[in-house]
Amino acid sequence: MAEKIPMLALSPTMSDGHIAKWNVAEGDKVSSGDILLEVETDKATMDYEGTYDGVVLKILKGEG
Repeated sequence: MAEKIPMLALSPTMSDGHIAKWNVAEGDKVSSGDILLEVETDKATMDYEGTYDGVVLKILKGEG
C-alpha cells in the first residue's frame, strides 16, 4: 500500500520548510531511518528521516 510522507515540523518553532536536496530518487528502496531529503528552514538545514520501509514510487515536490 502506498503511503504519502508529509513534511512534519522538525522543531517546535518551524513554520515553513523547503526541500533543499533529495537524497533518494523514484524507484529507490528505502528503510525506516534512511535520510530521504534535506529540509531548509529560516534557521537551519536539517535531515528528514523516513519512517517506512519500501520503494519511492513518486516524488511530488521538487527541490526548492
